[in-house]
Amino acid sequence: MRKRVFSGTILAIALAAVMCAAQDPAPSSEKVAVINIQQAIAQTGEGKQALDALSKKYEPKRQGLQRQQDEINALQDQIQKQASTLSDEERARMQRDLDQKQRLFKREQDDDQADWQADNQDAVQRIGQKMVKVINDYALKQAYALVLDDSQLPVYYVAKGVDITDPIVKLYDQANPAPASAASSAPAAKPPATKPKP
Repeated sequence: MRKRVFSGTILAIALAAVMCAAQDPAPSSEKVAVINIQQAIAQTGEGKQALDALSKKYEPKRQGLQRQQDEINALQDQIQKQASTLSDEERARMQRDLDQKQRLFKREQDDDQADWQADNQDAVQRIGQKMVKVINDYALKQAYALVLDDSQLPVYYVAKGVDITDPIVKLYDQANPAPASAASSAPAAKPPATKPKP
């Protein structure tokens, strides 16, 4: 689901780029370029900083969800191992406890996932809107008639020098410098903990 939200955001940004390009006079050349805008956003200093901030923001919640998952798994194992020795009443009590823990975990996991997606989409849109301007300026200066996003459309062959992802990242960082702490590579923020084993 995260991928669909991200892809939808990127598609909206790409459409905005096409609309902006339509306002400019068409270049006389027929040069075409491709860019992987997802990769470009993630590689900018601002994109790395945003991913790092998201990772730090959601890490405590992710750890809490992992602890809940461990508790659920431990309780499931206990019920299975002691199935033959537990009284019906004790087994029913433990099963109720397990069901309650699973419901709480699912609710918190869904809330955390929704919050993460909203924050991620905000960051992608903020950076993507500025990147569209950089792409438009670059395409006009380089006389490109068309710039395609190969993360959205199937591109089966790209000649050397046609992929403009790296120069766009460099131009974006020049136009939108991130604080020095963003220079270090940040791992991509991970979605919240997975569901407990059945």
